[in-house]
Amino acid sequence: MSQKRVAVAMSGGVDSSVAAALLKLDGYEVFGVYMQLWSDHNLAGTISDLEHTCQVLDIPLYKLDFEREFQSLVIDYFCREYSQGRTPNPCIVCNQHIKFGLLLERALEMGAEYLATGHYARVERSPNGYCLLKAVDITKDQSYFLYTLGQRQLQHLLLPLDELSKEKVRELAAELGLPASSRHDSQDVCFIPDNDYRSFIAEHISLKSGDIVDITGKVLGKHGGLAQYTVGQKQGLGLASDEQLYVLKLDAASNRLVVGTKDRLLHNALIASRLSWVSGEAPTEPISITAKVRYKAPEVSAELHPKDSVAEVCFLEPQRAIAPGQSIVFYQGDAVLGGGIIDAVFC
Repeated sequence: MSQKRVAVAMSGGVDSSVAAALLKLDGYEVFGVYMQLWSDHNLAGTISDLEHTCQVLDIPLYKLDFEREFQSLVIDYFCREYSQGRTPNPCIVCNQHIKFGLLLERALEMGAEYLATGHYARVERSPNGYCLLKAVDITKDQSYFLYTLGQRQLQHLLLPLDELSKEKVRELAAELGLPASSRHDSQDVCFIPDNDYRSFIAEHISLKSGDIVDITGKVLGKHGGLAQYTVGQKQGLGLASDEQLYVLKLDAASNRLVVGTKDRLLHNALIASRLSWVSGEAPTEPISITAKVRYKAPEVSAELHPKDSVAEVCFLEPQRAIAPGQSIVFYQGDAVLGGGIIDAVFC
């Protein structure tokens, strides 16, 4: 029987390198694919490390240029959302449109049956289709970033690190002599140097100063452009106050930054749109779920009320600093149901 052919999305990091190694040890016909997404001065070094890794694994490496698509689908989206007073998650958009969109289709065209990545999550087949589950090592779980995947993507997806811890992955990399074994994890957003959001935004978005106001509309000071702030922020406001003040809302319509005390950051409910369901079908009635309003937020109990193209989520306990533009992801147990983009919050 012929070997099943799999393309591994490789970045030069330890996770994707070990994913490729494990698949080859399991008998797959493996080849690496590297996506060039943006012009970066470190690109030559990354490619050199990656070529070395593929030589060690004795697998071919193909370099694919998605720079134009990444600019329009991810970076432009990121800038547009910030300019509208929202806080986007570009990694989720990249996974949806680039990695599990364009790259998956290209991999299939190249003769692969599967695309594999180094994400920490699980895919399982059930009588009702494919399920997306949390990683066994919950401290490294990345299922939050994959909620936009549906049945089409999951049937072609392999996640070899599904049951491994990060420590075990590094041990395997060292045992296999992979160059990435001692490499540090990559920064949060690949196209923002040193994770300096403010500098990137200042270079790519037209900033317009405006008023900083409290919840009554009283002017307290001036801001340097709404895109420089996010809900929950307390540093860099430049305000003199007897109480610690936090960003409560970015009012793009009036170009005003609304601030208030910490208790004002708590909300009981939100509305999400641009919904995505792993099964391909939305719930037809209210259901009990757990949810995360951002990647590093705790997973909390809630009631999900689907309403046509949007969903209302009511939390059992108030949640802090919910930012429009971020993704909310819905879970039942270990299973990812889906998620959406937060549009508005309610008391």
